[in-house]
Amino acid sequence: MSIPVLPSIFFLTLLLTVGLFFFIRASTKDRIEVAHLIANQSQEPLLEKLQTYFTTRAYKIINIDEKKNVVTFEGFVRPSLFLAIFLSTLTATGLLCIALVLVIQFPSSSPFPLGLVTISPVAGVFYWKRSARPEKVALQVEPLGQTSQVAQTEVIVTAHRDEIIQLQRSLDLQREYS
Repeated sequence: MSIPVLPSIFFLTLLLTVGLFFFIRASTKDRIEVAHLIANQSQEPLLEKLQTYFTTRAYKIINIDEKKNVVTFEGFVRPSLFLAIFLSTLTATGLLCIALVLVIQFPSSSPFPLGLVTISPVAGVFYWKRSARPEKVALQVEPLGQTSQVAQTEVIVTAHRDEIIQLQRSLDLQREYS
């Protein structure tokens, strides 16, 4: 049985598989950003809050550069079990699609292509091993001055974008947009 649509379906399925491959690879990449945050408090209490915040999140101070006024923290990022399972499920679905197209196109090789689905946990293992890593956060705290009787301080944070978002929410910091 030769269906003229099958080659195009197979081609589209291969394109989706390539996209899935790059999605899995991108799940382990660092997303380091530099953010300028504004706090409505003076420098000393803010530094204490920042240190407390990062130590409660299992970060340790590894370097203090007094010349540049930069404090560097380091912590260990744990991988997400949900994301590992999600990536394995996506991979299983993608491989099942390829296997079904192969089974329909080449009926004589029926049982073999369906075995491709058994390698889908490799995606979860890949994510789990690559995303578990130490992560650094660099903080630079500079006083901005005083506006309407409230001291303002600028915090320049170099960290993973999710960490910056969490810091911003936890300490009620405003992002400065240039």
